[in-house]
Amino acid sequence: MKISVQKLRETAKLPTRGSEKAAGYDLYACMQQEHLDIEPHTTAMVGTGLAIAVPDGYFGAIFARSGLAAKQGLRPANCVGVADSDYRGEYMIALHNDSETARRVENGDRIAQLVIMPFLPVEFDETEMLDETQRGAGGFGSTGTK
Repeated sequence: MKISVQKLRETAKLPTRGSEKAAGYDLYACMQQEHLDIEPHTTAMVGTGLAIAVPDGYFGAIFARSGLAAKQGLRPANCVGVADSDYRGEYMIALHNDSETARRVENGDRIAQLVIMPFLPVEFDETEMLDETQRGAGGFGSTGTK
């Protein structure tokens, strides 16, 4: 599958994979300023300098980079971002600093990963009652503790 990507700034980097079988494509910081400091327990918007035309029937899921989250405490604030196929603006990552230390993001840093995923369009049909299941309305922890 080929996906059209527009560089909104000359210094923007196209998404890349860390290995041949990687599902996620790294997204890179591309900001107007040289770097951005994110204070502890705050969120900052970090641009990628890219607009991406995800094909109809798919969406771009934006996930944390595991190394960045585990080592630096930086992750997307919304945990998983959803970029719809009709969105044509800049991909912005709301990076949240979960650590107790200010973290610096520099232009060219890998800040998140993009996974292109299919979705099923559905219609919701209101009803008076749902069909019965063995689980029923059992919520969190209702299927066991292990």
